[in-house]
Amino acid sequence: MDAVSPTLEASPPATAPDATPCQALDPRIRRTRELLQQALATLLESKDFEKISVHDITDAATVNRATFYAHYPDKFALLECMVAARFQALLDARGVVFDGTCQSALTAIVLGVCDFLAGSPCHGPSRDRQMEPHMESAVVAVVRQMLLSGLKLHPPAGPVSPEMLSAATSWAIYGAAKEWFQTPNRPPSEEVAQTVVRLIDPILHPAPSL
Repeated sequence: MDAVSPTLEASPPATAPDATPCQALDPRIRRTRELLQQALATLLESKDFEKISVHDITDAATVNRATFYAHYPDKFALLECMVAARFQALLDARGVVFDGTCQSALTAIVLGVCDFLAGSPCHGPSRDRQMEPHMESAVVAVVRQMLLSGLKLHPPAGPVSPEMLSAATSWAIYGAAKEWFQTPNRPPSEEVAQTVVRLIDPILHPAPSL
């Protein structure tokens, strides 16, 4: 265990990844954060998250503890940023861009969430309990931001704000994808993505008030 206050190793409430620690523009800062995220990812291949300390991460990344805490308040914030970065990279690699109207882009977002959950090594049976709320928070934050950016370009008619619509839709997408992931003998992700889009379309495009 680390010598610093034990509260740094206690799991805080899951929060969405902050844009600053997850998205650095300065190349040196970005490189340090990439080293820390890669160190955590490597450690997770052989060790449960709950048993990984900040000391383990800094040793693997070959940086000191002061450097770690200059970038992340604890290992949970690092986990969220690592997950967010990897999920964003998956969407970027697929060229997913949502303009607020395109259903094919919405389908691609849902498909991305499903495929990310199915392919993530962070969903091992012994790791879910502690990691899951932070992974959930990270993925939802990325989806919410993508939806919000599109809805601000083409705001839907009605009194509901783009912020409220994107928040509700992002959680609905993640919840549906998680249910699919946990279903035995689940259908292909392409099939369920179409179903989820039909379910969330009324959220994104609510009927106008009478």
